[in-house]
Amino acid sequence: MKLDLMVMTVHPDDAELGAGGTIAKYVAEGKKVGVVDLTQGELGTRGTAETRKNEAARAADILGVHVRENLGLRDGFFANNEENQLVVVRAIRKYQPEIVITNALDDRHPDHGRASKLVNDALFLSGLRRVETMDEGRSQEAFRPRLQLQVIQDKYIQPNIILDITDFWEKKEQSILAYTTQFNAALDDDEPQTYISNPDFMESTRGRAAELGRNIQVKYAEGFTARKLLGVQDIFQLL
Repeated sequence: MKLDLMVMTVHPDDAELGAGGTIAKYVAEGKKVGVVDLTQGELGTRGTAETRKNEAARAADILGVHVRENLGLRDGFFANNEENQLVVVRAIRKYQPEIVITNALDDRHPDHGRASKLVNDALFLSGLRRVETMDEGRSQEAFRPRLQLQVIQDKYIQPNIILDITDFWEKKEQSILAYTTQFNAALDDDEPQTYISNPDFMESTRGRAAELGRNIQVKYAEGFTARKLLGVQDIFQLL
């Protein structure tokens, strides 16, 4: 299936936290949207790889994405090497997205910046015809998306573009809360409390969206960074 937009991030729930509103917006507009998780998030303090898999499936249903795939790289220890680059290249060529959104360029969690670099390098390699990959026994054609963006995660990074998600905030929030082992956890449950399991984390997530929205005079927004200058054909379409 060819996608219009693919969110390719390292942990299940990164896509929802960083771009859940964007995903919901373009699904509602009839775009083909998919999520590809690099790892199962198996090193997370709370939950297991299996619970994260089930939660990711519920979140995908809430957002209405057309496909969700997990590449099974090693959480916490994956390297930006040839083996993993080719795994990511296969996924890019399989779905041929027009736009790819990936993890933050730099962040508190070391997996985020490393994943962003891995995806960036794979996006370049994916466009080289002499880089050969196979999918289901068939040779894949070279393909490179026309645009790559990065989400803003724990560490605030000045965005290059801000998207109004006001109409889709509730769906974004529902998709995040589908990860019941990770967010808004009861204080007396059996697992350790973490930075993100505290209900205050969701309040800060809403606050970030409101702050980004204020910059473009809307209620809620998501921000993204770009590795290159962005051009437009019509400045009257800008807010």
